[in-house]
Amino acid sequence: MDRSLMIALGIALALTLILEAGFYLIVCKKRNKKDLLLVILVNILTNPIVVLSYWLIVLNTSLNTTLVKIPLEIFAVVTEGYIYSKYAVEIKHPYIFSLAANIFSFSVGVLIQQFF
Repeated sequence: MDRSLMIALGIALALTLILEAGFYLIVCKKRNKKDLLLVILVNILTNPIVVLSYWLIVLNTSLNTTLVKIPLEIFAVVTEGYIYSKYAVEIKHPYIFSLAANIFSFSVGVLIQQFF
């Protein structure tokens, strides 16, 4: 795998972990260490799949990038929401939390890309 792709995957994962863990700490009034760890682990699971899939599809097809992003983000939201619904202690609305956290981290990522 190309070194620049590996660096991009690492940066995407690091930023996602920081942003979504921060989102959890800001949004959840009752903070639970297990839920914070769950947020981190869930993103370690989904982020590399989504980001790598995105780049492989974009680099090897002529599909519109927005059309590639939408199903991948839906996959992340549904997968994360399902895991939160099964294992979270204090996340009361897991799918809404997942959707909001992903919108937050995606939006910040778009803003960051404007500067690079």
